[in-house]
Amino acid sequence: MSTLIQAADLAAELAASTRPRLLDVRWKLGGPPGRPLYEAGHIPGAVYVDLDTELAGHGLPTDGRHPVPAVADLQDAARRWGLNRGDAVVVYDDLSAMSAARAWWLLRYAGVRDVRVLDGGLSAWTAAGFPLETGDIVPEPGDIELAYGHLPALSADEAAAVARDGVLLDARAAERYRGEVEPIDPRAGHVPGAISAPTTENLAADGRFLPPDLLAARFAALGVTADAPVGAYCGSGVTAAHEVLALELAGLQGVVYPGSWSAWSNDPHRQVATGAAP
Repeated sequence: MSTLIQAADLAAELAASTRPRLLDVRWKLGGPPGRPLYEAGHIPGAVYVDLDTELAGHGLPTDGRHPVPAVADLQDAARRWGLNRGDAVVVYDDLSAMSAARAWWLLRYAGVRDVRVLDGGLSAWTAAGFPLETGDIVPEPGDIELAYGHLPALSADEAAAVARDGVLLDARAAERYRGEVEPIDPRAGHVPGAISAPTTENLAADGRFLPPDLLAARFAALGVTADAPVGAYCGSGVTAAHEVLALELAGLQGVVYPGSWSAWSNDPHRQVATGAAP
């Protein structure tokens, strides 16, 4: 089953009788809010998904900034989006799939088998000359049933074990990994043993993912093999999903640490490393 879909293929599927459910997951750390952008213009038929309130829960600081929501809450949200059992889903954003990947991973984790990401996002759609529509889409409620555990996920202890025994990829910008800057979390640095692997390097200049062979070469250079465990984390579990998506495109398997640096750095018992070395 393909993970990505191109704009022309999506347009063809939307014109067919078995069109996929389309979710607009526009979000950026620090804003602006995604809903006004969605209402100003979105792919026809797309339903807006709020990452902060629908794709994340709220808990203690040690849970991280975007912890996995309670499955009942995600199911309620997915039904509001009009998702039914067996639906095919396509997710997109305007951030080179950085936020759409969160929806892709979370829905897969919850048991939705057919979830694809629009490669290049909204800009790829408009660059191909396809139209937008304005306003809000409120679908008939769906009947989807969700349950977690269909993909693996790492706890903090498991992430530390992967850093020790395999490869733990840090998807944040390199300067945050090194601990030179930390704009939002309480401590600067990285999980000891983790490897710097900014997720922006999974992308071509046009915002689309690199071809699978180039992604495979990139991860091989970072020490990733099919024989050792591979995990990924970021600031709060959003772009870590993008890293795992890129690993899948390369024919590899990675596991998200959902709490990521925001959870790790809020736990005073967790050690922190700084500098360019793991």
